Amino acid sequence: MKSMTGYGKSKLEIEGRSYSVEIKSVNYRYCDISVRLPRSLSFYENDIKKAISSKVARGKVDVFVEYNNYTNEGKDVVINKDLAKIYIKELKALAEEENLNDRINVTEITKMPDVLQLKNDEGENDVILKELMQCTNEATDNFVSMRATEGGKIKEDLSNRLNKIRTMVNKISQNTTGLIEEYVVKLGDRIKEILKTDVVDETRLAQEIVIFADKSSIQEELTRLSSHIEQFDKLLNDENAIGKKLDFIIQEMNREANTIASKSVKLEITNLVIEIKTELEDIREQIQNIE
Repeated sequence: MKSMTGYGKSKLEIEGRSYSVEIKSVNYRYCDISVRLPRSLSFYENDIKKAISSKVARGKVDVFVEYNNYTNEGKDVVINKDLAKIYIKELKALAEEENLNDRINVTEITKMPDVLQLKNDEGENDVILKELMQCTNEATDNFVSMRATEGGKIKEDLSNRLNKIRTMVNKISQNTTGLIEEYVVKLGDRIKEILKTDVVDETRLAQEIVIFADKSSIQEELTRLSSHIEQFDKLLNDENAIGKKLDFIIQEMNREANTIASKSVKLEITNLVIEIKTELEDIREQIQNIE
């Protein structure tokens, strides 16, 4: 089990090149990976996303990449002459329009955006990609490890709460024992009290008992609730993404608990259902953090 919140970071320095990859995430229904990296590495965005998505199923993931290259090997400075001419033309037009000095120094033009471009050869790009992915994979492993650690703590809490619910379900089942017999005695006594007679219509009494038994029976709900508990418990040990499945099971458990409460004819059962629903709500909040 993994939490959807986590953090991981990795740094790599090799032959004058340095990389830093930082990954953090928060809860989200789907897998949404956002990568922020220098312009010189922008064409590696999909490679980074693919590497992370192979190990992450859910969560809003933010990735921050820093890169510095202090070597000159494989680099080439290129002047975008067409763009530089456009700058010059527009600056001269502005100078003429505003009656300014139109003498333009070439060094000033080179400071304009995108006039000077630093290009790496293909061999250099392959090396950079390999090193960048090495750093990314290490950061991802650290990130996933933290998620797993947090997930282990959530799993322990969920398991404890599930055991409490299991105990309360057993108590409810015990409280259903003898309900019909108690109702028969109470109904007979009530009829005698109202009619002022010891003679009771057994046929009519039997009909009322059948109606009561049908309306108050919660055995099916208890069986389904117990089944959901076992499914939930089994999923806690699943290594895949289980957050959505657990959320669905909790909804079903809550539905069965509501039905039991509506059929309850005993205060002890009603109180136990309230405790179950309290635990279910706490569990529901917890599983919003699970991948």
